[in-house]
Amino acid sequence: MVDTPTPAHLRATPAVDADHPAVQRFARDHAVGDSERARAVALAHAVRDSFRYDPYRIDLSLAGMRASTVLANGYGWCVPKATLLAAVARAAGIPARLGFADVRNHLSTERMRETMKTDLFIWHGYTELWIDGAWRKATPAFNLELCEKFGLHPLDFDGVNDSIYHPFDKVGNRHMEYVNERGTFDDLPLDRLVADFHLTYPGWVPGNELHSRLEQGDFLADVESETAAPPG
Repeated sequence: MVDTPTPAHLRATPAVDADHPAVQRFARDHAVGDSERARAVALAHAVRDSFRYDPYRIDLSLAGMRASTVLANGYGWCVPKATLLAAVARAAGIPARLGFADVRNHLSTERMRETMKTDLFIWHGYTELWIDGAWRKATPAFNLELCEKFGLHPLDFDGVNDSIYHPFDKVGNRHMEYVNERGTFDDLPLDRLVADFHLTYPGWVPGNELHSRLEQGDFLADVESETAAPPG
């Protein structure tokens, strides 16, 4: 059976709010190019770099996770940024859906490690876009500035090859390891994600002391501090 788009892959949902005026405006401004592939690539890079990746500020409510909230905040973590890419793609007439996997992240900050108590990131989000007769994976989470500071290869997307996390950083250290594929979804499976987060990361979910302490931090400043070259 061929896995082809359905009307759901162009439809607005409460989380993938492709009909929101700000989402529509972003799609008009950034879906540029002389082919659908070029427009999809432009959107993926615009979502990647226009909104900084910030895992210190997560809001697991529907309002906190929807695409238009990333536009309003100017930042997001992997799931809402993937949701935003799906929304602006749908707004531009490009079929899109959400994909999820569990990844082992070997590069994090001390503050994140203290909060999560593990290097396993469950429900890592990415976007699949239907381009030239196939689903192509795009991962818009890490903005270019963050990749440069972390010494990571940027996740470029060409609309032909899947763009997923690199297994190693620029100097050969272990970076990301995909350990479990959760599949693709037409809409954000928020109830399942929230339930699993509460079980796996009791310190990372809003409403407790560890989460409050995390929110008071500055993710980019922590990255800069922990990746700075020693003096001399």
